[in-house]
Amino acid sequence: MILTGLVAQGETVVGKLVHLDRGYYRFHEKLAQLGAKIQRIEANDEEE
Repeated sequence: MILTGLVAQGETVVGKLVHLDRGYYRFHEKLAQLGAKIQRIEANDEEE
């Protein structure tokens, strides 16, 4: 889903990244090295 979001137009928001964080070390940094614009923000519990 994250890779699909990278090629989509506009902004993509992905939540609940605990499994991604456990399985892929510094995944967001690797994508940024490839040119992706990644921003990690704290989620508001009410929105989940």
